[in-house]
Amino acid sequence: MQEKQSRRSGVYRSGQQTRRRVPVWLIVSLAILTVAVGVVLVVRNRTARAEISAMAMPCDASQHVTPFGDAVLYYDGASIHCCEPGGGIRFSFPCGINAQFSASDTHLVIWSGTQLFIVNSRGVVSYNENMEETVQFARIGHRYCAVVVGDDDTEPALLIKNLDGTQADYEKEAYSGMVLLDAGFYGDQDRYLWTLSFDFYGVALNTVMHTYEVAKMNTGQVTLSNLAYKVVYENTNLRVFTTQQMYTYSYNAVPKADATRLTYGWQVTGVDIPARGDANILLGRTAQLTGADQRVTDVKVVRGGENYMGTLPEACVGIGVLDGTVWGVAPRDLYQAPATRLQAFSGQPIPLPEGKQVERLIGLTTNGYAVVACTDQTVYAVHLPAR
Repeated sequence: MQEKQSRRSGVYRSGQQTRRRVPVWLIVSLAILTVAVGVVLVVRNRTARAEISAMAMPCDASQHVTPFGDAVLYYDGASIHCCEPGGGIRFSFPCGINAQFSASDTHLVIWSGTQLFIVNSRGVVSYNENMEETVQFARIGHRYCAVVVGDDDTEPALLIKNLDGTQADYEKEAYSGMVLLDAGFYGDQDRYLWTLSFDFYGVALNTVMHTYEVAKMNTGQVTLSNLAYKVVYENTNLRVFTTQQMYTYSYNAVPKADATRLTYGWQVTGVDIPARGDANILLGRTAQLTGADQRVTDVKVVRGGENYMGTLPEACVGIGVLDGTVWGVAPRDLYQAPATRLQAFSGQPIPLPEGKQVERLIGLTTNGYAVVACTDQTVYAVHLPAR
């Protein structure tokens, strides 16, 4: 009687062994769950791959096409146009012939002869005046604009202006006999400025870096034995790249000898600076980046005190870095890998119209588009897939 009762309850005991039947409902539930997970993974994979797209831009590659935050600028010889990656025009600014411009993520400075314009990302002009001398070049930040003027290249003057054009600082004596190469703001609210210059009359081509605290003009000065071409500010440090080495300085140009790195044979091609933490500084081999027929296969990321190296699956016409991801653009394909895992590149085709292929990567926008030039000089904005 006890044995029959045990069978009816679904449990059978024989000696020390116990066997239980698995309920049918549990088997069916597990099967449904397995199928559902598979469907989700397939859909997710297809969706990620479908996110890449290519949209034609209303410009050609000869029109000084430049990323501008989440938009793109181009100059048609009479006006500078700001457009969405999808092609819609945000604003057009008439500036006449022979104009040049430089942009941050939020502002644009334009110059032609002695004329200078300061424009924000909505196309609103905050300054439009003539300088006393020819504008050699200008650089703009979030709070200030650096303007280099001078009719003689070897006697330039540095003007630092607020975005409404009022003058915040001025320096000329430090650059007597020098040629100014570049300038840039750094620190909270553009508190500091660096400049690169060289002695035109010197025997050797040495680069001089000056640093300033804006509106106070207390300076630091460093002489570098090679040509410097890039300055990156991250984690309160200035990383200065020459054709031979990367030097590290504090915000006021005090050297940090233990952070010097050899970079001979490599060239900076992109910088990704997060809100917090170390920057991802992307380099390619100089020999692969020079010349009209650029073909990049080797990449390196400098991050803090570490170097990460990798090889692209095929030769690319350009490389860039955005939000911790390194991108390689080949004539027909797009590759991506985490900045610290450069042996893990994955790729997919760029959906360009039939017969077109990419000739050059112009740059990356902050909202995730690669702006590329094709062999027929047309320009496309390629939406980068999920990272």
